[in-house]
Amino acid sequence: MTRDELADLDGRDELYRRLKAYEGRTASSGGKGRDPVNEPMIRHWCEAMGDTNPAYPGIAPPTMLQAWTMAGLTGRPGGSARSNAYLELLALLDRAGCASVVATDCEQEYLRPLRPGDQVVFDAVIESVSPRKTTKLGTGYFVTTRMNVRTGDGELVGTHRFRILKYAPARPKRDPVPGREAMSEREPVRERGATSEREPVRERGAKADQRPRRPRPVINRDNAGFWEGVTRHQLLIQRCLDCAAPRFPWLPGCGRCGSARWEAVEASGVGTVFSYVVMHHPPFPAFDPPYAVGLIELAEGVRMVSGITGVPYDKVRIGMPVELEFQRVDEDLELPVFRGTDEEAVV
Repeated sequence: MTRDELADLDGRDELYRRLKAYEGRTASSGGKGRDPVNEPMIRHWCEAMGDTNPAYPGIAPPTMLQAWTMAGLTGRPGGSARSNAYLELLALLDRAGCASVVATDCEQEYLRPLRPGDQVVFDAVIESVSPRKTTKLGTGYFVTTRMNVRTGDGELVGTHRFRILKYAPARPKRDPVPGREAMSEREPVRERGATSEREPVRERGAKADQRPRRPRPVINRDNAGFWEGVTRHQLLIQRCLDCAAPRFPWLPGCGRCGSARWEAVEASGVGTVFSYVVMHHPPFPAFDPPYAVGLIELAEGVRMVSGITGVPYDKVRIGMPVELEFQRVDEDLELPVFRGTDEEAVV
């Protein structure tokens, strides 16, 4: 079956019927963690995540659940734990033209904490295969597996659902006006009449409306309040109502004390560049490299990843002061970015 044939399948999707037959079959079995749950790995995890919860390393952070099942760079000593059924499912999709794959999301459920010394074992089942879906990446099928994680005595401690999209890539659209030259779009320019640094900026260039759109943010119940604030030109962070710790990105619970009580607080928009990277490769159609992406430390003590404007990419420096502004990147999307305020570096 070719990619075109896949795209022309109607509601009587024969391929989908064959894929559905794999639901409920084993995806992997007999998996065993390479190491028992241990304090050094817990400490390293907490240091990397900035998690100072005093309960660790006496217990493992729940979000480490998948870490104890990973094979590592060298793989498993006994080879892959994937079942023949799962390999057949992937091969069937490959033959149908859905040879590309992207991980889309995961869901975890925690039943009890893991403690140093616990030996993790696991197995997985092919939980579901979606009907044929068309996305901006292409047309294909979402495949969800559910991993059951247990201790050596068989006690279920958590589940991990992992979803991938196996798809046939969409063909790129050609520029409707070949050869048209566009003005530089690296630097935003203020709308005429703007009087405040908080007012939106637009991208410069004749092709701003024709170029591919930027990826859309993933908005869910945990971060919806942040994006509602963006529409009002507010940069909202969270503050715990029990220990007063600020946090960003938005999360349902406090990383310091574990409380689920919080309030939204508008940040001042003033910060400094804590770290940065200049993007050269790989190219993305909606961006114009090279450009700088910064880790911005806000005056409130939290950090966020953002674009840096108003400064040439090669003039960005750690410690450089920045201020918030909102950038209109297309008719549907406005983003918080930070403009350099260092007089020696500003364009």
